[in-house]
Amino acid sequence: MGYYDDDYESSSKPKGNRGGKFLPALLGAILGGLLVLFAIPALGAAGWLPSNLYPSTGEESGLGPENKPIEKNIDVDLATDVTGAVDKASDAVVEVVNIQQTDFWSQQPAGSGSGVIYKKAGNKAYVVTNNHVVEKASQLEITLSDGTKLKGTLRGTDPLMDLAVVEIDGSKVKDVAQFGKSGDLKRGEPAIAIGNPLGNFPGSVTEGIVSSADRSIPVDIDQDGNPDWQAEVIQTDAAINPGNSGGALINIAGQVIGINSSKIAQQEVEGIGFAIPSDVAVPIIEDLERYGEVRRPFLGVNIIPLTQVNTYHRQQTLKLPSSVKEGIVVMEVTPTSPAARAGMKEMDVITEMNGEKIKDPIALRKFLYTKTKIGEKVEITFYRDGKKKTASVELGKQA
Repeated sequence: MGYYDDDYESSSKPKGNRGGKFLPALLGAILGGLLVLFAIPALGAAGWLPSNLYPSTGEESGLGPENKPIEKNIDVDLATDVTGAVDKASDAVVEVVNIQQTDFWSQQPAGSGSGVIYKKAGNKAYVVTNNHVVEKASQLEITLSDGTKLKGTLRGTDPLMDLAVVEIDGSKVKDVAQFGKSGDLKRGEPAIAIGNPLGNFPGSVTEGIVSSADRSIPVDIDQDGNPDWQAEVIQTDAAINPGNSGGALINIAGQVIGINSSKIAQQEVEGIGFAIPSDVAVPIIEDLERYGEVRRPFLGVNIIPLTQVNTYHRQQTLKLPSSVKEGIVVMEVTPTSPAARAGMKEMDVITEMNGEKIKDPIALRKFLYTKTKIGEKVEITFYRDGKKKTASVELGKQA
């Protein structure tokens, strides 16, 4: 019919032309092969070929010789910095058992926690722990790392900072913990918790990092639903379980950087524990050991936050300028107190102390307890009947 493909070799064509067509065909095949050979890399580079058909040599992807795999023999030494730190501090961590009176005749353990031996002087040694570990105890039993059990005598407690100091017989004590500077901590550095979780695993060690060196968490001491204090704490993901309270949080040098205190115990939360920073704890510990209490500056006022006062009373009763939105309202002045001697009165609205803004009662406590001392004079900025005034107050000792 006259229809055919140019590349189809028909058996009806004359035989004599076969030799004449073989050479051009051969040359065509060779040329086609060369074209395919040079085309494949270009197709692969354009992403048109599967990677297993076009393996990378490393240089095509921009990787230099320095990134090629290097074979190494790795020698693992178990005597790491972590184990060295634990060896240095662990014998100073003790178990603290809270024994309470059940009736007139008997006593029994009500709970247990941990503690840290921080000092040995003569025949006495001193243990720091949490206030909530020793709370309501009629007797305290301290168990050293070697299993020796000693009677503990409570020297003093501080519910606000959740710290307590216990005195024990020092003749059996061999190791005392060294305190480090929590102010030098950085996020991400190692943190190691040592304690007695669940009261059954003395000397347990958990490792993590410092998640935050300066976290603030609310503390409701009287359980009325309103925070009484914003505690400055170290946040860590090292496991802190019941019974770890009062134990040591140490750095890689084996120094105590915090006293383990609490954790967020919710099913959906993992790895959020808190410790009282050593820089905060040390002056509290010293007061508890020496005086049996924490000696804090005292102003002598009962206050409420200005945010609790409605707009009407801000304008009509307090006569405040509209620009004043934060502060504390004096509801009562204690007679003969520092505030009374300085001339402070009811309905005064305190906004600053020594130039630092005081926006609520927590801010006032933080200023007094962390930035002033007993006997120190501070300048108070306040509003009375809408007029801005100042007063100099010499802080007294809290009763």
